[in-house]
Order: sequence, then C-alpha cells, then structure tokens
Amino acid sequence: MEAAHQPVSGVDPSVSGATSSASGATLSVESPQQMQELGRRLAKILRPGDLVMLTGELGAGKTTLTRGLGEGLGVRGAVTSPTFVIARVHPSLVGGPALVHVDAYRLGGGLDEMEDLDLDVSLPESVVVVEWGDGKVEELTDDRLHLLIHRVTGDTDDDRRTVVLRGIGARWAEEDLALV
Repeated sequence: MEAAHQPVSGVDPSVSGATSSASGATLSVESPQQMQELGRRLAKILRPGDLVMLTGELGAGKTTLTRGLGEGLGVRGAVTSPTFVIARVHPSLVGGPALVHVDAYRLGGGLDEMEDLDLDVSLPESVVVVEWGDGKVEELTDDRLHLLIHRVTGDTDDDRRTVVLRGIGARWAEEDLALV
C-alpha cells in the first residue's frame, strides 16, 4: 500500500529540490503541468542506455512525467499510457535516443516475461522508461533511475505530488538529481 502524500515543507511551489544527495532528491510537484515539466528537465540528463523506473499508484502521474520526457527527448508520437500494448517505441526526431515506454502493470512474471519485449536489446541505444517495473526489470542493468511518486489518496482532486528520485549504480553516483 502506498503511503499518503506528505507535503515537503519549505518547498517553492515550482518543481524544486527539497532534499538531495549525490544520488537522490525529493521534489514537490503541484500540478500535472509541473509533472510534465519535471519530465522535460529529466530528459536533459538522460542518455542512451538509461533505465528509468516509475513507481506510484494509479493516477500518480507516471505517464504525465513520461510525456514530458518524450517532449524533452524530442521523440515522435504522442506519449500515452501503453497499458494495453505493454510497450511503445518513440523514435527520436532530433538524432537522440529513442524512448521505449513500457507499462509492466499487467505482466505478472519478472524478467522472464519482460524478455519477450527485448528490452535488453533496446536498452543500449534507447532511454527505457518502465511503469510498474518493481521486481521485474532490475536485472536489466546495475544502473537505473528510480522515481517514486506519492500522491494524496482518497476522494480528492488534489494534484500535489512528492517525487523521490533515487539513482542506483555508478551511472548515477555523481549526478546531482536535485539540479533537475
């Protein structure tokens, strides 16, 4: 069960770093537009071979963030939830890496079931974003960026989110995620 959203005190209403370390940061996001902007800003530090895992309950903003990543990477096609097709590939329009957007929600098995998607083949030249990938894609690489998105739960239309970014592995050891 997801923990209820706890606002980060003292945070500017724009997307900003509340706490940080060399391999992690906690950000406050106040609207879907800011979530998309966070994706655009993250895209600036992503490179081919990066695996981004998104965790958060339904409606947390995973696809909205990925839409911003697609805009920031300059990829072709509207970034929408791949829930029923499992994965979508968005080629670059600007000579950068393609965006491979995966929704692992309906996949029960671990990496065995994911192997059918050939993510290990796509990963070296693409940015791979996996929603609901916990326990399913960690074996693809030792290096990954994991975003945990917390939202207010219950009967509410509150758009506030707390996003915890955690870089795992050597690739993210020196990256200051609070600068995103």
